[in-house]
Amino acid sequence: MAQIEVGLTGEVTRRVTDDITAHAMGSGGVLVLGTPAMIMLMEQAAMSAHEGRLEPGQTTVGTHIDVRHLAATPVGMDVTVRARIVAIDERKLSYEVEAHDAREPVGIGRHERFIVDMGRFLKRVDEKSTT
Repeated sequence: MAQIEVGLTGEVTRRVTDDITAHAMGSGGVLVLGTPAMIMLMEQAAMSAHEGRLEPGQTTVGTHIDVRHLAATPVGMDVTVRARIVAIDERKLSYEVEAHDAREPVGIGRHERFIVDMGRFLKRVDEKSTT
């Protein structure tokens, strides 16, 4: 069984570059961290919380995210995202996620991921793509 427990945390830091702005991602016309990019970073932080703790052949997939984007982060500034496992229900992992830049909180929310067997998961995807 995977060695995952409540309280594990993960963190990622990324400099805001032109390619992850709202303008570049089609989620707004301004050159600030795009909400889709913030969500991507939240998922990456969640995955880093359980990195190296899954059984061979397992991975996690995101199934739900509920976030608020609180403040803009300009190009050139770093954003740090933290995820903490707050609940485990069999294969479902629940996280609290938060993003900060050097000045203020920029995002908060909750995220869920499920532990899946990679082989079975990819088989289902393959079956779906051939029908």
